[in-house]
Amino acid sequence: MTRYTISQIAEALGADLFGDATVLVTGAAEPADAGPDDLALAMDPKYADGLGQGAARAAMLWDGADWQGLGLKAAIVVRRARYAMSGLTALMDPGPDIEPGVHPTAVIGEGARIGGGAAIGPFVVVGRGVRIGANARIAPHVSIAEGARIGDGALIHAGARIGRNVRIGDRFIAHPGAVIGADGFSFVTPEKSRAEAARETMGDAGDAEQAQSWTRIHSLGSVTLGNDVEIGANSCIDAGTIKPTKVGDGTKIDNHVHVAHNCEIGRDCLFAGQVGIAGSVKIGDNVILGGQVGVVDNIFIGDGVVAGGGTVILSNAPAGRVLLGYPAMKMETHVETYKALRRLPRLAATVAELQKAVPKPGAND
Repeated sequence: MTRYTISQIAEALGADLFGDATVLVTGAAEPADAGPDDLALAMDPKYADGLGQGAARAAMLWDGADWQGLGLKAAIVVRRARYAMSGLTALMDPGPDIEPGVHPTAVIGEGARIGGGAAIGPFVVVGRGVRIGANARIAPHVSIAEGARIGDGALIHAGARIGRNVRIGDRFIAHPGAVIGADGFSFVTPEKSRAEAARETMGDAGDAEQAQSWTRIHSLGSVTLGNDVEIGANSCIDAGTIKPTKVGDGTKIDNHVHVAHNCEIGRDCLFAGQVGIAGSVKIGDNVILGGQVGVVDNIFIGDGVVAGGGTVILSNAPAGRVLLGYPAMKMETHVETYKALRRLPRLAATVAELQKAVPKPGAND
């Protein structure tokens, strides 16, 4: 069990330290649940009462807190609670337990090169000609197909799949079940398909009795990921058809997200769970997509766009736009539209009463 002094934690966070800097803790806990060896997390005054219910000797507190009045021996004071949490959790998270070196059950293909300090876990399969950077940690049952390149400091959790010729930068994180570089969902019919007809006519799909068979368009382009990219559990990024699907530096993708073939995603984007992005979409830098956002194919989303949960983006979105709804519209417009929608039953009732009060034509003849 790793033990941390309060001074070590404060130094790692760049935070102010008060009281006994030598107090040792082994983990973090909510205030009411904290024991004497826990750092209580009370970065908001609303958690102050919980400190009296727990047994913590040290706590991480909000700016201006009276740590002595709260009965603590030591305190770390932070100004931005969630940002401090990122540093604390990074310090205390040991990551998966993988023995250094290559496990005897791992299969390493011909010509593969693994950088110094790497840890390759049980039943990992590394294909021919793969390059894995220094200090990589690869958990059990990961497969990395032939020709892939992975930079330094990667952390690939159990069961992730990296496809052939994928290019990944430094400090990559893939959570369990992530799939990078599967074939895109791309099929074509010998004649014009009913889907094409429906799109052209906006309503008429043609002869429903006409049989159509689908032929795969194979994906030759693979995937390129920048530095500091993180991919959530069971998320999929499909290979491009000819050129690679691209994800820029620093982009973070949540669980159960699908990025289809030929997409180009910028730097430092954030996609929440169940986002679905159709093929050939171009997304700028610093774009935030909330949970269950859907994006139609072949459109552009500009830098800094924010889309609230459940939004469906059906057309180009200019830079800086805040979107909500189906179809996506400016958030303030959507809110007004929804307010109006809620008034419709009352409006319909009012109109019905007015209709009763107006004589029908010819009623008095």
